[in-house]
Amino acid sequence: MIPRLQAKYRDEIVPEMMKRFNLKNMMQVPRLEKIVINMGVGKARDDIKFLEAAMQDLGMITGQKPVMTRAKKDISNFKIRRGLPVGCKVTLRRVYMYEFLDRLVNVALPRIRDFRGIPRDSFDKQHNFAFGITEHSIFPEIEVDRIHHVQGMDVIIVTTATTTEHARELLRLFGMPFRS
Repeated sequence: MIPRLQAKYRDEIVPEMMKRFNLKNMMQVPRLEKIVINMGVGKARDDIKFLEAAMQDLGMITGQKPVMTRAKKDISNFKIRRGLPVGCKVTLRRVYMYEFLDRLVNVALPRIRDFRGIPRDSFDKQHNFAFGITEHSIFPEIEVDRIHHVQGMDVIIVTTATTTEHARELLRLFGMPFRS
């Protein structure tokens, strides 16, 4: 079964992008490559149960088992030693990527209180889009009664766009609610 956003990309977004940017070949149209979701769990240095709860929640949100991330170097101000677990991450591709983006744009982001949109200028030099979410409880898979503490997450959407304008238009056509 083809995800709804993947079919929308193929049927609506590709022709729209070709027309708007005067592209000759449909292979020139930028596409989503992957989505990386990262949770930094600073409290994990004191109690590993915080990291286990974060990994379980991230697994429920994405439908894929997260990978534990470890500190790459010592940071004395934060009492972190190299090799200590400091968070978890998931890399989504293909079907899982489109399903997550659909739930993020249409279900989770509208549940944020006083939501005014995502900042438009969060693109890096490779034209990938990154933003943070302060509460992971906006996803419907998370039971609010079961949460011990609120956890934030970073979402990085990796595209094959050659310009920031192309990447911004691609995400806008997917339904990303940018700030005006």
